Amino acid sequence: MLKRQCSRTACKAAAVATLTYVQAERTAVLGPLATYAEPHTYDLCADHTRRLTAPRGWDVVRLAIDLSEPEPSEDDLLALADAVRAAGRPRRTEPAPQPPGRPRLRVLPDL
Repeated sequence: MLKRQCSRTACKAAAVATLTYVQAERTAVLGPLATYAEPHTYDLCADHTRRLTAPRGWDVVRLAIDLSEPEPSEDDLLALADAVRAAGRPRRTEPAPQPPGRPRLRVLPDL
């Protein structure tokens, strides 16, 4: 599993929280990192999560968030090891099919 990065421009830190918002209600919700990256949400690192401010007149709902960077799980390490093993295996190439004795298609001159 690849680590998701903070959505803020030029920030390379790992994301720990997800920001969603409802513009019609002027509400932003900052919660734990979503399982999947979704359109119209923003993943934020711990620093940007702490410093988040909303426009004047908006409410910010802050859910309980663990701001520590997630450690790789055993599943992540096993998947990485499997990928490395697969990349190191020689690839079997099958010979290209041989054309039949006579071509089936041929070019006809314009009449």
